[in-house]
Formats: sequence, C-alpha cells, structure tokens
Amino acid sequence: MRRVLSPRIHGLLLAGLLFLGQTSAASAGMPAPLPTDVDRYLVWRVNDSILGRVQAISFFLLVLFVSTAIVRWLWNYLQRDFSRLPRLSYGKTLAGVLLWGLLFIVVLTMISGARELMTPGAWRKQGFTYKLTPEANLAAEPSLLELRKQHLERLRTALWHFAATRNGHFPSESEKPLIPAELWLVPEAAGMRYLYVPGQSASETAALLVYEPEIDAERFALQTNGDIVRLPSARIESLRSTEKRP
Repeated sequence: MRRVLSPRIHGLLLAGLLFLGQTSAASAGMPAPLPTDVDRYLVWRVNDSILGRVQAISFFLLVLFVSTAIVRWLWNYLQRDFSRLPRLSYGKTLAGVLLWGLLFIVVLTMISGARELMTPGAWRKQGFTYKLTPEANLAAEPSLLELRKQHLERLRTALWHFAATRNGHFPSESEKPLIPAELWLVPEAAGMRYLYVPGQSASETAALLVYEPEIDAERFALQTNGDIVRLPSARIESLRSTEKRP
C-alpha cells in the first residue's frame, strides 16, 4: 500500500515554493555558515523588511524540508526489508537531519581551526569563502633556485643508488641511459641537460661529477662526495680543465 504525504507536508512544500518563486535571487553553498558581520545578520535594522528576510532564507528552508522528506522516504523504504528498523515520522527525521548538520558544522569548524593553526595568517575571508593571501601563495611555491637544487638532489639519489650496486662506480657514458632521462633535464631550462663527468667513483674527494650548463653566473654542481654546491661558472671551468679525461 502506497503512502502519500500528509496535507501538512503538502502545505509546507507549497509555501516554500511560493516564497522561492517570489525571490529574484537566492544564495547557496556557504562554506562559512556562521556569520561574522553582526550588524548585518543579527540586528534588525529599520529599513529591512520581514518579507525580504523570509525570502532570503526560504531557499535554505525549502532544501531542508525536501531533504528531510527524502531521508524519511529512503529510511522507511529500507525498513520494509529490515523489520527491526523503526519507522520514522517527519518530525523525528527533521530532528535527525538537523543533528547531523550540526555535527558536520562542528567537524568543519575543527578542520578550519587546524588549518589556521598550521598556517597562521595564510587565509583571509573573502565573502563566505576563504582564500590564500598573496604572501602565502608565494611561500607555497618553491623558488627557481630551490627547484633546481631539489631536482639535482633527486639525480644524486639515483646516481648513488646506481653506485651502491656497482662497487661505488658511477655510470659510464654508455650506462647513462640506465638513469631515468627526466632526471638529466634541468628544470625550467627549455630542455637543457646536466653535464656529466663519467668514469668516477663515490669518494670523500670533492671532484666534479654533475653540473648545470651555463644558465646562470653561478651554477649548481654535484660532487663525488655527495655535496651539492653552487659555484661560479669560472670556477667550474677551472675544475673541469684540471680533471683527467677518461
């Protein structure tokens, strides 16, 4: 036997549709549900009409009532196959929906608080949402120097892993393809590749192993002792000229 909505629920839905139809614009999707502008949201000013206030919140009330009806229908539909579940009235379903909504607000508030504690001052309010400040955006993005150094550190890891399986010897010129090709590319350098000195082994001696092409007055270089240093181009050329060619 099919169940139909009571006349009371029909009346509530009809009233919500009427209010929604009279509203020219409706706002929804507020990530910051608790208002911070007390003068605007908590104080009834003289030039604000009751009808305007009701129209502003009618959309949210309608969504709440319709969601409650859907949850109640789904629960009672499931109860047909699971007789141990109690049937829900509309009032109890509304209370459950409100309770879960409050719980979600508490969880979201805790997440927002943790975010602010971890990155103090990095977020600012913009309307109902929050966005990163320009200073935080700059801090979140590594500089080009840091990016170049980090990429060289990844190449160092791959070279030392290779040397660990070859008695400390780094790749020869013919073995270079055994290192992933993307690690030999200098970041943000239009496809330029690192320069490599083959035929060396890991040791405590600070010999030149890998170095950047001439993209700056000072270039990053990886030495055979594992150090990453930043040397002037003249210094790199001087070291390179004194090294024994394989």
